[in-house]
Amino acid sequence: MSIDVRPSPQALETLDWDKGDGLLPAVVQDADTLQVLMLGYVSAESLAATLAIGHMTFFSRSKQRLWTKGEQSGNVLAVQSISVDCDADTLLVLARPAGPTCHTGAESCFDGAPKDFLGGLDQLVAVREALRPFGSYTTSLFEGGIRRIAQKVGEEGVETALAGVAQDDEALLGEASDLLYHLLVLLRARGLSLEDARDVLEKRHR
Repeated sequence: MSIDVRPSPQALETLDWDKGDGLLPAVVQDADTLQVLMLGYVSAESLAATLAIGHMTFFSRSKQRLWTKGEQSGNVLAVQSISVDCDADTLLVLARPAGPTCHTGAESCFDGAPKDFLGGLDQLVAVREALRPFGSYTTSLFEGGIRRIAQKVGEEGVETALAGVAQDDEALLGEASDLLYHLLVLLRARGLSLEDARDVLEKRHR
């Protein structure tokens, strides 16, 4: 079950607040890399605030008050979706972090938490497309236009196919990596993302 990221009293009523004395644990994952970022606790009031403002808001057990992640640092967690477990007593939150989640400056509060590198790379490409930093190869691709990017994907596709037939595993992996990167750039140049392609594959699989 998922909770829409808008105020919804009906959704709040389904949760089992009694089991944890009015608090529910909330596991937060990066919406793009699926890396577990942190664990916090929410009250009915903090969850309502989260749904209202779109930024993850917890209940601080030590300070006994609501606190929005990043309220001082600016490293907010923009909530994309909230799912409830089978017992309705734990939340799984997908969010896009505006910066490091951990107070130590690390991406995650869990040292070494696994993540999807390709999803992270797709977000980096999106940032490059928006900011166009000088000297970036990705910037040069975007400024070269859609035809140039498509040409690069074609070239890398041919080189990958040739490596699959006539070269060793290292060469094939190198060419396949180049192809994946340029494909991400092509998708972004068309206003699409890796997530969009994943959705198509998931629908086909079903």
